[in-house]
Amino acid sequence: MSAIKFIITGGTIDKIYNELDGSLTFTESHMPAMLDQSRCKVEIMSETVMLKDSLEMDDNDRSLINQHCLESKEQMIIISHGTDTMVETAAVLAANLTGKTVVLFGAMVPFTISYSDSMFNLGCAISAVQCLQEGIYIAMNGKLFPWDDVRKNCEEGVFQTKS
Repeated sequence: MSAIKFIITGGTIDKIYNELDGSLTFTESHMPAMLDQSRCKVEIMSETVMLKDSLEMDDNDRSLINQHCLESKEQMIIISHGTDTMVETAAVLAANLTGKTVVLFGAMVPFTISYSDSMFNLGCAISAVQCLQEGIYIAMNGKLFPWDDVRKNCEEGVFQTKS
């Protein structure tokens, strides 16, 4: 089995709670700790591209993520990403990337906060990228979605098919 490329871009999953002002901010990625805690034994080559809230991402950020995917020698790629614009990034990848299996995932609650969905979504993404055919997918809430048939339901805090 070949290695999985893990591209870290930020999002809620990597935020920490600042007790002084109540804000959620970035200091560093929690992905190494998450992989260690999950006892994941898959060979993973991780790379932090950025630590951004996805609402602050722009076309240049998406282009940079796409470039890292294109340059990856690994055929299986997982991208940690904020949930608000995950679908937009997936669309950019789908328009420019072939021959690879890419799974984007994130969390509604930061890893460092109790009852976070981060570990569950991480596990789903790791399993999914190893089983799916080439293409762009989103793994959230225990479900796998083709990039072009998914939306974030902000009222319920879940991802679901468009229809």
